[in-house]
Amino acid sequence: MTKETVIKLFEDKKVRTDWDAEQEKWYLSIIDVIEVLTGTDRPRKYWSDLKAKLNKEGSELSEQIGQLKMSAPDGKMRSTDVADTEQLFRLVQSIPSPKAEPFKLWLAKVASERLDEMQDPELSTDRALENYMNLGYSESWINQCLKSIEIRKELTDECKRCA
Repeated sequence: MTKETVIKLFEDKKVRTDWDAEQEKWYLSIIDVIEVLTGTDRPRKYWSDLKAKLNKEGSELSEQIGQLKMSAPDGKMRSTDVADTEQLFRLVQSIPSPKAEPFKLWLAKVASERLDEMQDPELSTDRALENYMNLGYSESWINQCLKSIEIRKELTDECKRCA
């Protein structure tokens, strides 16, 4: 399974995402989405309470939620609840927030960008550059990172050729 893990920004707040190329789906961290929509400083507690409420109401949404390892604030990879875009739209409807509609529009934009990148791969490099700059990385760090990706691809191609 090919995955692309990135951090997307919604109103300058980080939302961890995973693109599963095999299933052609985005998966987003539910905790990050709840924090963005509610502004709570305890998004895990909010999610726990919301799951209990949804289960009590007979919703099967929380049973369909999966987990993926994503980079935590401490830099370690930790399992976190994730939802695909369809599940996330349903979840957002359960959270009373004036940011719900702008978030839905943002989510549609993220999906559209990924589809555009599949048609024109150069766009993904341009978007990576822009995202790294938005995250505050220096230009020299970004250039070195992009160069290392290019070198790694060349090395991989050479290994495939020799095999």
